[in-house]
Amino acid sequence: MTIEQIQTDEALRLREFPVACDTVYLAHAAVCPLPACTRDAIKNYAEACTGGDQEDFMPPNLLRDTRQLAAGLLGAELREIALVGPTSLGLSFIAQGLDWQPGDNIIVHGNDYPSNVYPWMALAEKGVELKLLEPSKPGRIEPEDVFALIDSHTRMAALASCHYVSGYRIDIDAIGRELRSRGVLFCVDGIQTMGVFPTPVEHVDFLAADAHKWMLGPCASGILYVKREAQERLKPVVQGWHNLSCPDFIAQERLDYKPDSRRYEAGTANLLGIVGHHASLKMLNAVGLDNIADDLLAKRRRLVPGLLAKGYEVMHADAPEANTSGIVTFSKPGEDMAALAEQLGQAGVTVSLRVMRDGSRLIRLSPHFYNTPAELDRLLEAL
Repeated sequence: MTIEQIQTDEALRLREFPVACDTVYLAHAAVCPLPACTRDAIKNYAEACTGGDQEDFMPPNLLRDTRQLAAGLLGAELREIALVGPTSLGLSFIAQGLDWQPGDNIIVHGNDYPSNVYPWMALAEKGVELKLLEPSKPGRIEPEDVFALIDSHTRMAALASCHYVSGYRIDIDAIGRELRSRGVLFCVDGIQTMGVFPTPVEHVDFLAADAHKWMLGPCASGILYVKREAQERLKPVVQGWHNLSCPDFIAQERLDYKPDSRRYEAGTANLLGIVGHHASLKMLNAVGLDNIADDLLAKRRRLVPGLLAKGYEVMHADAPEANTSGIVTFSKPGEDMAALAEQLGQAGVTVSLRVMRDGSRLIRLSPHFYNTPAELDRLLEAL
């Protein structure tokens, strides 16, 4: 299945992405609808599980294969991927698993999604301070902005690969390379790029991403990436039968963790979620990450001029393409954006309404590769 096939064969598109039968769905940066392949994988496994032990019906090598597919999207090693669930949980594992010292500081963006702010705020009880980025425009974090905040007590920079409102994509490699040269750890919230844009981890120590946005997978099935060299530094904060040695399910006299990222998977896996996540990852890998990225950038090139022509202000309309993403966010002074979002919904177009700290409201568009040019035109015509 290719993007061209999906976008030119309407019967195939509706069969593979049933949501398109009812709405123009442009809210994948929020919570995605499930594609048919994912629905079917979950349904078939769930039906099989009515016959006995759920683990007996688990597809062969499910956990390993899911880790491998995720690793392929990141350019990581199999041993660096753990299946832990939501992004919030993965980031919290990282925040609580390192040996912080009073006076350490972390560089964060205070206007990032709360899941990438609160885990670091909670470290105040350990004497860890936050150094807040204040970009000139929402979410527009340049490498120099990060480097300017580094001092002798900086232990980590915790950034999103892409800002959840503005859609601005950071230069992960440039930031990570410099942080490593200065001995500063780099943690990435990758949920807004993983599955649709390259999210390289060569210079990243930690990354977390849930499946329920761009990866087109179930809620609460997600991955945690921990670089091989960082695994001894990041202590597991949860313990159970799965991440520790317990032959014949007998507790041992010492804690002997698994020798790779499985040490962060404490208990029984979310098998239904992982079955679905595996199906979604398999589809994304088949379509091709670079193909998806090219398609989303082409959609942006169609949407931005159309919105500007109608008098809307588009966040980062002038950003270099290397820093843009599948997110296009717009507003118009004096126009009720909440009412407009409702109007679009009534017209069969699903979008996201987002609110900034100053109370301003914006509409966020986030199409995926199966959305067609005709659907984007339908949105523009409805404005």
